[in-house]
Amino acid sequence: MRSKLGIMFIVIVLCLGVLAACSGGNGSTQTQNNQQGSQQSSSSNNTSSNQQSGGSSSDKDEVVTIKFHTHGTEANYNWSETLAAFEEKYPNIKIDLVLLSEKGDSQEATQKLDLAAATGEQLDVLMFTDAASYAQRVSLGMVAPLDEFIARDGYNVEEEYKVNTLFDGKYYALPGKFNPWYVLLNKTHLDEAGLEVPKDWTWDDFMAYAKQLTTGEGASKRYGTYFHGPQGGGWMEFMKLALASKAENTEFIKEDGTSNLDDQMFRRTLEIRYQMEKVDGSSTPYADMLSQKLHYRSQFFNQSASMIVIGSWMNTELGGTEQFPLEFEVAVAPYPKNQLSDGGYAPVTTDYMAVAAKSQHKEEAYTFIRWYTTEGQIVQGKNIPSWNGVGDDQLESIIGTILSGTLTPEKVDRDSLIYTLSNARSSKLIPPVSYQAEVYQAINEEYEKMILDAQSIEDTLLAMQKRVKEIIENNK
Repeated sequence: MRSKLGIMFIVIVLCLGVLAACSGGNGSTQTQNNQQGSQQSSSSNNTSSNQQSGGSSSDKDEVVTIKFHTHGTEANYNWSETLAAFEEKYPNIKIDLVLLSEKGDSQEATQKLDLAAATGEQLDVLMFTDAASYAQRVSLGMVAPLDEFIARDGYNVEEEYKVNTLFDGKYYALPGKFNPWYVLLNKTHLDEAGLEVPKDWTWDDFMAYAKQLTTGEGASKRYGTYFHGPQGGGWMEFMKLALASKAENTEFIKEDGTSNLDDQMFRRTLEIRYQMEKVDGSSTPYADMLSQKLHYRSQFFNQSASMIVIGSWMNTELGGTEQFPLEFEVAVAPYPKNQLSDGGYAPVTTDYMAVAAKSQHKEEAYTFIRWYTTEGQIVQGKNIPSWNGVGDDQLESIIGTILSGTLTPEKVDRDSLIYTLSNARSSKLIPPVSYQAEVYQAINEEYEKMILDAQSIEDTLLAMQKRVKEIIENNK
């Protein structure tokens, strides 16, 4: 049934897209491609590339307006200053910003974007905030590949950016912000325990730190760490701890559609969770998280836990906020490795900047996303860029700007934050499956049996493997 609905949706989008193309505007401008890290192409090459890619190649003085659909709000993305800087550099390209959600709600934005595609609205630049939305819209044919532009400009995406956006052998997006997961540390607690802020450590080291940082008993007990999930099939990152430290195959379903639950690092994640809670007593009990409706922010800022594994969206809160003032020194450590020789991989979120497949201005749309994901990130000054062309001074300036919005930025160990963000790497993107929620629910339910003492690790692993295999078979 799902596949039939998907096919019907694609047919509607394609038909309406054709009608829109027939009534759309004429061509546009050749644009400069002098972004940092790019090679210059001749005017004739640009014209040829425009024609081949469906872009435009009309008079160079003609002004082209492209539409940019995004979930991002002005407060979070500084669009007024960012887009003005782009238009100053590229005066022949104007950006018509389409805010899909006044609240910055990515789910609402995705629904409105799908509606815009189905009704034949002009689409040029698309922003997706998660891998699932990106991969699904690529599969629906809404997104154009960028490989021709990338080859023309002469850069290697994996060298140019920290986030790997490769999907099914092609690049359909360039990454904007860079939000790797890391470990937040109560540096005051570390100092009291005589522990250094780690720069290179393993999950074994993390477990040893948590054990040493755990103090007290009963209601006044302070735990070494707190894991915010899984719960109800959400926050499944906490079921991928060791799995997420790998370079590839970091999801529960492999790229070839088979189960990944036989990976030793998935077993290792179960063992870590069980050891820390049931044996060492160094992590907040899962039962307490459920019954008391605990949250990672309160657990960390109220000093109930000395370390939390979390995403670097927390950068804007590190120095404390009105709701959670900072009463201690805070530092940041990299996401733990499985072995010290590993490459420093971590779960990463980003903004996937893409060109719409039906855009009549692909050249101009690409010019914008290439600029935005490079020097545009510096102009914006709101997030850590995925672009590797950002210098140390620029990175420090961006971090300084971010922290200046907190109450007590002087309590943040900036050196540890800069080091961690500079050295984090993204593993290979694995496209999510349409039945991801079913997989999450099955894993969550079996995990709860284990952590609430209803079954062993071995029985839990076997039950998870059996259920996920059945889900895969039922969805073929």
